[in-house]
Amino acid sequence: MIVVQPLSDVLGARIEGVDLSQPLSDADFRVIEAALHRHCFIMFPGQSLTATQFHAFSKHWGRAEPHVIDTFHHPEIADILVLSNVEKDGKPTGLKDAGTYFHSDYSYLDVPARCTMLYALQMPEAGNGTPFANQSRAYDDLSDSMKARLEGLVARHHYGNRDDLDESSRTVASVLNEAQKKKVHWVRHAIARRHPHVGRKSLYAVSGSSFGVEGMTDAEGVALLDQLKAHATQAKYLYTVDYKVGDVIVWDNAQLLHAAPLPQHDQARTLWRITVKEDPSVALR
Repeated sequence: MIVVQPLSDVLGARIEGVDLSQPLSDADFRVIEAALHRHCFIMFPGQSLTATQFHAFSKHWGRAEPHVIDTFHHPEIADILVLSNVEKDGKPTGLKDAGTYFHSDYSYLDVPARCTMLYALQMPEAGNGTPFANQSRAYDDLSDSMKARLEGLVARHHYGNRDDLDESSRTVASVLNEAQKKKVHWVRHAIARRHPHVGRKSLYAVSGSSFGVEGMTDAEGVALLDQLKAHATQAKYLYTVDYKVGDVIVWDNAQLLHAAPLPQHDQARTLWRITVKEDPSVALR
């Protein structure tokens, strides 16, 4: 029996009674999917998965998209990105600093991410939590005048972190090589974006990849985006989720911003990550 336990009144739920190493029935997946849409973030504790089993779970959500940083794709399944601060023979085994600023995954693509999932393989004893910000609540709390102002406004997005463009910084977007840079381009998304599956409006990627607003000067656009980011990342919209080895977590990129923690060099942290894109036929941009 599947049991869904809310983690907070802001976002998040823990799901018990599911073994992700086994095939999921359609009925069970509908329960899990509804929990994600309602709570924005779900956790499955104590799983034991192979790369193939983790990948099979991701297929219930849609088509996975390999990360542009192909340097750290899983050797067997390219859809899995290895996140790790562990080195072997003096070389990194995974992507170390992955999105340490508030952002929404794949907002720099024409068709953005539906959900992202992580499987924890190695985790430090403390300080491994990921803060999330509920963007549906942030939108709901906007004044009527701001909601009217945002209606129809479109932000311009590109791979990167508009607050830090220094490639030597740990809070810059994970640095691309020249070949990878050629694979990304400017895209556009509504600032107030309607959820493709449940119809609820949320602020979308007002931090991270959004660099300007169509119809505004660069300064005006950034000023508006910064205003919205400050609003959307207030403490009342935040919840930090701690997870342990064996936990699988899934979050809804249409309703959340998140920021990865900066791992300590002396504490091993390794996760597998899969990001699933929206179905282009339902994704609203």
